[in-house]
Amino acid sequence: MAHEADNSEQEALSKIDTSVPQSARIWNYWLGGKDNYEVDRVAGDAFRATFPGIETGARAARYFLARAVRHLAADEGIRQFLDIGTGLPNVDNTHEIAQRVAPECRIVYVDNDPLVLAHARALLTSTPEGVTNYVDADLRDPSTIVREARKTLDFDQPVALMLMGILGHIADLDQAREIVRQLVDALPPGSYLVQYDSTDTSKEYVEAIRQYNEGGSLPYILRSPEQIARFFDGLELLEPGVASCSRWRPDAGAWELPEEVHQYGGVALKH
Repeated sequence: MAHEADNSEQEALSKIDTSVPQSARIWNYWLGGKDNYEVDRVAGDAFRATFPGIETGARAARYFLARAVRHLAADEGIRQFLDIGTGLPNVDNTHEIAQRVAPECRIVYVDNDPLVLAHARALLTSTPEGVTNYVDADLRDPSTIVREARKTLDFDQPVALMLMGILGHIADLDQAREIVRQLVDALPPGSYLVQYDSTDTSKEYVEAIRQYNEGGSLPYILRSPEQIARFFDGLELLEPGVASCSRWRPDAGAWELPEEVHQYGGVALKH
């Protein structure tokens, strides 16, 4: 089994294009990680030169993920998480936060980035009581995601669906909403949707994204907070609704943001 895993990692690494910056690797760089290449660091520095607040935004989004997972596991009793667009392993991944609250939690990560796949074993650590698994699939193929996730998760019990900063990669808003609808429809009542994406609320941020999109990476489309809120249609938004990630139920005495963060998200219940 170890030999098969090593072969899978080597095959994934062979597919990595280091000539073009990639969003997961750039975010890894902004968060202080080591799983990035020179082309990603150059793109990340150029973005930061246009929008100096990007590292603040990256940290705020990461803390939002942590607070949302902790709330769902500790306060709502959720024991299953479907994290699509996982990105590269970092401090306090979804399974670590959830299983710290409830060791029996089951987590499925989904991504189709070869570097993420190469590092999948770092995401597959788990408590003995719980389970983590990894699915190599594209967000644009929700039926495959659900089919593969069912091999690990019980879709007769509530699931937290997590779409963290990835719907902006779907250029067409109607298509993005349809993907969310199909994924949410597959979930049983009592499930939750956790989602955030970047907004067009800053001229500097809009310009930084324009330059980023011209660099050959998979384009990212900024949307208004109102458009992001539409992803939660038909669901009950938890307070405070769709808000800047830094202002979604901040911990008492938490790190104070020096400026507005242009990532907006929320958590909603499916009845």
